Amino acid sequence: MSTVKESVEVEVPVHTAYNQWTQFEDFPNFMEGVEEVTQLDDTHNHWTTKIGGIRREFDTEIVDQLPDERIAWRTTSGDTKQMGMVHFQRLDDTHTRVEIVMDVEPTGVAEKTASAVGVIDRRVKGDMRRFKEYIEQRGRESGGWRGRVSPG
Repeated sequence: MSTVKESVEVEVPVHTAYNQWTQFEDFPNFMEGVEEVTQLDDTHNHWTTKIGGIRREFDTEIVDQLPDERIAWRTTSGDTKQMGMVHFQRLDDTHTRVEIVMDVEPTGVAEKTASAVGVIDRRVKGDMRRFKEYIEQRGRESGGWRGRVSPG
């Protein structure tokens, strides 16, 4: 399993950054290779990705969610194996640090090679940069879910 860690400072309040991140169906707007995310209920999403010509579908479950602080998830089905957490840290009234830490288990020769040469790290770095651009250009969130999901 490979660990990816990336952070970005965004020029929006913490609640704006957090609220936007809860809008999973908007992820294709800033995540490379994500074709579609369908929110099934408050804690489950179905993903369709196409990376390097390989299409994958998988489901994720939110296992911990605390408004304005963190969202943690894990995959529950499909060939993609990952878990991770995104943290939101208020820097001041108009700035937030968003940090993502993911554990990804590459499957297949192409994905293992991509992981070994840093493709996954670069993709996540690009996704975080695009999230920054996306939320700063909007200036406000497209929606938000403020519910609490407790671990266990």
